[in-house]
Amino acid sequence: MNLSEILLRHRDRIIHDWVERLHRDVSPTYSALPEENLLRTIPAVTDANYAVLAAGDHSRIDAFIEWIGNIRSSAGFSVSEVQKAFELYRAILLPILAAELEAPDLLPAIQHLNDCLSYTLHRFSDHFQALHNAEIKRYAQTLEVKVAERTRQLAESESKYRTLVEKIRDGYFVSRAGRILFANKAFCGMHGYPKKDVLGRPFTDFVAAGSLGKIRRIDEGQPPGRSHGRQYVYNRLHRNGTELPTENTVTLALYEGKAATIGISRDIAERVEIERRVREAEGLARIGHLTTSLAHEIRNPLSSVKMSVQMILKNTGFGATDRRRLEILAQQISRLEAIVGDMLDLARPLRFAFAPASIIDAIEMSLEVLEAKLNEKRIHVRRRFGKALPLLAIDREKMEQAIINLLLNAVEAVEAEGRIQLSARLLRKKNAVEVAICDNGPGVSPEDLPYLFDPFFSKKAKGTGLGLANTKRIVEAHGASIHASPAQGGGLCFFMVFPTSPGPSAGSGIET
Repeated sequence: MNLSEILLRHRDRIIHDWVERLHRDVSPTYSALPEENLLRTIPAVTDANYAVLAAGDHSRIDAFIEWIGNIRSSAGFSVSEVQKAFELYRAILLPILAAELEAPDLLPAIQHLNDCLSYTLHRFSDHFQALHNAEIKRYAQTLEVKVAERTRQLAESESKYRTLVEKIRDGYFVSRAGRILFANKAFCGMHGYPKKDVLGRPFTDFVAAGSLGKIRRIDEGQPPGRSHGRQYVYNRLHRNGTELPTENTVTLALYEGKAATIGISRDIAERVEIERRVREAEGLARIGHLTTSLAHEIRNPLSSVKMSVQMILKNTGFGATDRRRLEILAQQISRLEAIVGDMLDLARPLRFAFAPASIIDAIEMSLEVLEAKLNEKRIHVRRRFGKALPLLAIDREKMEQAIINLLLNAVEAVEAEGRIQLSARLLRKKNAVEVAICDNGPGVSPEDLPYLFDPFFSKKAKGTGLGLANTKRIVEAHGASIHASPAQGGGLCFFMVFPTSPGPSAGSGIET
């Protein structure tokens, strides 16, 4: 089945899911829109995307962008809100493509989808930016015409202009000779400074060290008198030392009667993260296809070898040394089978059945499963569970698998009579439940910490590097997040944060 047929067959589902998620996942502004409003716009953009993906026709999406851009801009929507709305198309379509297409056809389809969304997002950003620039330019021209005869009205208009600039969510700044003359509240907030600590300072004070050379080359390459806009991406420097991806659009204009640079700074951390996840998904898809093929090629001869060893062990004519060697061989074959199983688990899609359940019950069941291993090393388990935690929409079986993986990691890390602490608490401000599993083992070096959840990354002699990768996959499929950090006093802590709402709907089946 080709991409065009898939899109046509699932058109109604895509429209339904898109409308539902716009009301639920994007922003309060979208949640407040009447459903009939979205039922006019979503079918139009769905058909426009179809025209691009099925026929390479961009005329309908161009027309839609211009139409919706004017509507959303006049209604006070931010560019990031509308970009998130467009991005939902990818989130809805990817599982459909994964279910409908084999790996050789899936990757080109995903790339085609990414190209379509990339075109749409950039085209919409340019159009939305043009609306902003046109409004500001028209306003400035009006002020210049009236300045000679209406000084009082000019002051009033400037006040309105500044109010408009202060209300936009993107950062807005004016600089001359490299120093900032004006910055709106959003620009100051993006960098973590009050306005008084921004005005008069060099713009480069707010640029990360790694981007300074790029900014200087851009400034040096600017021809005198050039007035049309430039756009570039760099890392800004926050007051706390954090470096964050940013997109600047700058142009030359008059400010207080003199030439100056006017710029709009947009935080693109979310866009960069989405692009990273897409690349990661594409990479995992390729790895998954290769892994599945390789695992099947290994499993069949491995089963034959294991059966032969088991039959040989039934022979009573071996000496103790030879029998021990054969037993070790059988153990290592079983270990290889487990590795192949982990590889297949990582490669194959997982089906989830979400239902309201107690996360504490899932933890307790996981501890029961590992009771023998905990007793074998005489490990002390401490529980710290908050009272009246809400039920979470989880797949109980898959969640227990994830918790068991984290507990096994802790059991293998601690020495005999070590300690493992489990906690669960409600984070009221975040509308979330946090689950922590901490041990007092040797911990992980700062250099290795960022790679703990990468497939095939392991520092253990017998590790496959797939357990934590599978755990992350399960946790994130629940709409939750997982990260690791050093424990106080030594050791390692894993933190899972589950949203209390909205989450996966009870009984829904989701593949990932």
